[in-house]
Amino acid sequence: MSSFDEADRPALIAALEYQRASVRSIVEGLSEKDWHTSVVPSGWTPAGMVAHLGGAERHWTCDVVLDHDPGHPFDEDFDDEPYDPNAPFVIDWPSSKVLTYYRDQNRQTNEMLAATALDAAPRGRHSTDPDEEPLTVREIVLHLIEETAAHSGHLEIARELLDGKTRLGLR
Repeated sequence: MSSFDEADRPALIAALEYQRASVRSIVEGLSEKDWHTSVVPSGWTPAGMVAHLGGAERHWTCDVVLDHDPGHPFDEDFDDEPYDPNAPFVIDWPSSKVLTYYRDQNRQTNEMLAATALDAAPRGRHSTDPDEEPLTVREIVLHLIEETAAHSGHLEIARELLDGKTRLGLR
């Protein structure tokens, strides 16, 4: 645990981990075929969505908070296309690899949070637009909670459409 005296730190970290656990719970037991099946017009797949969540944590932690991305063993397996916010989240990795990537990014975020005050200013940048830049690590943690919760809901709906399973999220 960190040594920071921040009253909201335990609640924020617990909320982030709860949302991550919900994502893992929703996809647990999903068939490999269904991991790569889209059930929505936009075309994203559960595998792509979980990989996106890992990539989001990596971006906010490494690129924005730390301004340093140490790389990942799976980097050579990503295509070299620039990020397109309008493209569907899809990836052809097996589910075990997607989950490993997601957990690795969760761990990296946790390590950053253990060493960084929530009021600290990010060292890197998210955007070229100054109005889109978070002012503190706290804002980034809140964004990660929000994004993970939103996509957890998307995954839960996809799971129901794929195999009929419901109420797999933790609440």
